[in-house]
Parts: sequence; structure tokens; C-alpha cells
Amino acid sequence: MNWQHQTLKSLSKSLISKEISSLELCEFFLGRMTKYQHLNAYLDVLPDQTRAQARRADQLISQGVTGPLTGIPIAHKDVFVTKEWATTAASKMLAGYKSPFDAAVVASLGLPDADNPKAAGMVCLGKTNMDEFAMGSSNENSAFGPALNPWNTQRVAGGSSGGSAVAVAAGLAPIATGTDTGGSIRQPAAFCGLTGIKPTYGRVSRYGMIAYASSLDQAGPIGKTAEDCALLLSAMSTHDPRDSTSLADSGEDYGRFLNQAWSGEDSKKPLTGLRIGLPKEFFAEGLSHDVAQAVLAAKDVLQSLGAAVCEVSLPKTKLSIPVYYVLAPAEASSNLSRYDGVRYGHRASEYSDLLEMYQRSRSEGFGAEVKRRILIGSYVLSHGYYDAYYLQAQKIRRIIAADFAQAFTQCDVILGPVAPDVAWGLGEKTKDPLQMYLEDIYTLSANLAGLPAMSAPCGFSSAGLPIGMQLIGNYFSEARLLQVAHQYQQASDWHLRRPEGIA
Repeated sequence: MNWQHQTLKSLSKSLISKEISSLELCEFFLGRMTKYQHLNAYLDVLPDQTRAQARRADQLISQGVTGPLTGIPIAHKDVFVTKEWATTAASKMLAGYKSPFDAAVVASLGLPDADNPKAAGMVCLGKTNMDEFAMGSSNENSAFGPALNPWNTQRVAGGSSGGSAVAVAAGLAPIATGTDTGGSIRQPAAFCGLTGIKPTYGRVSRYGMIAYASSLDQAGPIGKTAEDCALLLSAMSTHDPRDSTSLADSGEDYGRFLNQAWSGEDSKKPLTGLRIGLPKEFFAEGLSHDVAQAVLAAKDVLQSLGAAVCEVSLPKTKLSIPVYYVLAPAEASSNLSRYDGVRYGHRASEYSDLLEMYQRSRSEGFGAEVKRRILIGSYVLSHGYYDAYYLQAQKIRRIIAADFAQAFTQCDVILGPVAPDVAWGLGEKTKDPLQMYLEDIYTLSANLAGLPAMSAPCGFSSAGLPIGMQLIGNYFSEARLLQVAHQYQQASDWHLRRPEGIA
């Protein structure tokens, strides 16, 4: 059977009915991971540890102690610290580092124990590739080489959660975790023909997640369908007192609306009553024709399901790029100051004194993009520039959030593209960082405002590459976003397409 194409619900039924065991399912995916190793989706794989977890999951299933995710394999982005597996954040700085504890996301999704009796019972397949310290939009900044897009291995997979997207798209994992600081779940999901959601800031604990920009980072799932993402997000989202930004009311069933009509009334048009806003700024110069046509075609499908469409305005959209690339590097320069070669991480082999050890260790351990962002961040936080750059960016951030608040008085959900174009060629933009930064124009604003946003497949370009549509909702509206995406996926088949050449 083609287990790689099954949804989480289908896999769960097969495990509970004993059609397949968790161990057999993990062996299936471990075999595919070996077969498609050239895609470079994984950075660390420990088959014996995976098998041991699968045997424990099978014991739980045999005892009738099961949940909707028990025994299902999962891949974790290498930004989540994980006991036994190496956690490197795809950086030479942390090469070989093994954490003594699990990140909150890993623990909540893993096998139950005394500390996490309500854990989901999933089995870890390995740690996935990413841009170094989650800094990038193509996965080309990984110290261990880029993950390759299974739709075209000469194209980027998107970033920073590129390895997670490749693992799911190529059938090397049923689902995977990712993180989104400025679009790092939504963009690789769009480039690889997948569904991914970034929840409201604070919904998912950041404890044990290696920090890039703490006021922007948020974890979420990358899967094949909106229903799969709802299942995983429900297991990931819990209040965590160890994370000061964790919301007290985090944790709910994000799939509760999936099969309901928007207005709660039975209807042949399940989205009757839904108001969709199209920001005029999202469909301006710079958006490729293929992407625009695919998103507008998705709009037509949503209208056929009963949704009403209106134009809204997000006038500060263009400012999201300069604001993000002031605030995120500023936070990164602070968060990454701990990597100095003293207690853990890369240490230079030759140095004459403590200062030179710091300099050499950080110079050798960090890649070019990480160094670039540390320098930018240190600059904007320095005396004489803090007021002119950092404080000004914080003010504009509040204005961006206010633009969304105004838009949501006119609509329930905002529809637009995820990226200006489809996946570009490997090496095409690496020599021009500014050109790479412009690819984030449609995703950054949701992070700056702390809003939930997701990507869902909505078509293909003339070159046969996937296109994703972006849905942005008001705070705490994840269940409603997933409802819209699920209803769209019941009326379309873009999410069912598979890359050619990947059996």
C-alpha cells in the first residue's frame, strides 16, 4: 500500500485496526528516506531510536491506550531540541550538539511519560534540514547543503523549513513540524505543494525551540491537508508556563469546524456567510502572472462555495520588509550572542586569548547570512541608531497591526499569494540578499502583527511548479482558517497532486 499518500486519520485507523503496526510503518518511511537521501531532507536519522519508539507505541495501541496520532511517524525541524538526536539548527556552530531535554513541541507530540502523560504518542523519524538558525527563504543557507525540491531538484524547496516540506512532499514523513518567523512554514509549503499553518503568536510553546527572533518565531505543522494540520496543531498547542509568551487559553480542537457550514446552517454552499478580503496591495506590480491567476481562480472556487469577496487595503504592506529586517536581526544579534565557544558549540582550534577565541569561534561557526543579520542587528541597536531604526520599526509594526484590524472590520479572512513567484533555481538569488528578502513581502506582515496565517495548494505554474494561496485570519481564528482551507480542498484536487519521479 502507498502509505506515504495516506492522511493522518487514515493512518490512525490502519494502526488501530492492526492493518499495520507502528514499527512496520516506520520501517516503510525509513526505507523511503534511504531511497531519496539525495533530496537532503534530513540532517540526523537514528533508525534504532525510531524503532524503539515505534515498539513502545505498538504496546500502547495493543493496550487500547491510543489517541488520534498514536504510533504515527513525524519529522521535526532541526530547530527543536530533541533528546538523543543531534540538534544543530543547520549550523556548524552547533554541529553534533545533543540536548539533555526535549523541546515542548517534541515532548507534546512524542510518547507519553511521567512528565507528559497526555503526549500524542507520535514516533520521531529524524531531524529535518533548514536554513541556518532559520535565517533564509530557500534552505540554501544550511551548513549541510540545501534540501532539494522534489517537484524539480534544480529548484529551491523554500525556507527556512525546507527540509520539513521536502520530507512530506516526497513521502519521507506523513507530517512534519516547522517554524515561521517571516513565512518559513507557509513559503516552503507553497513551493512544495503542501498545506502549512502559522498559528497566532503564543499558541504554541517556544520552550526548547532555538530562538531566531523571539517576538516573531512561532511553531506549526506542515502536512498534506488542512485536516492533517488541524490534528497536529491541536496536539502541539498547549499552555506552557516555561514560555512567558505562551497564551493561557492555548489548546483547543482546531478541527472542530472542518466539516461544518460557515454559518452553522446546512447548505449546499458551506461557506455562505464567509467574507473574504482581497488586499489590492497583494495584487500589484511584482506578482507573477501564474501566481495571480491561480490565487484568483481559488477565489472563484471559494465564491462558488458561498463566500462573498470584497476588496480591502493593507497600505503598509511594502513597509513590512524594512521593518522585519530591522527587528528580526536586532533580536537575532541578541539571541545568538550566547554562541561563543565557551560552554557548547563550535570552538576554534587555535587562538591566543579569550577575545580571539570568541572572534575565531563565531567567525568559523556562523555562515554568511547569519553573520550578515548579526551585523545588521548590532548596528540598529547601537548607540545613535537605536531611536532612528529600532524604535521607528516598532512604531510601524503597530501601524501594520492596525491595518489588519481595520481590514477585519470588512472581512473574516484575507486571501492572497504566499510568494511573488514559484520556487526559483538553486543559486539564482544567493548573490543578491536583497532580492531574496523581497520574496517575503506577502508573509512578513502576519508575523509582525502576530496573526494566524496558512498556505494551501491552489495550482501550478506553466513550468509545472506548485503555487500556494495564503489565508490570513484574525487573532485566534486558526480553526476557521482551517475550515476554509478544508472546504476548498473538498472542492479541488491540487493538494492530491504528487511530484513526478517520486514513487
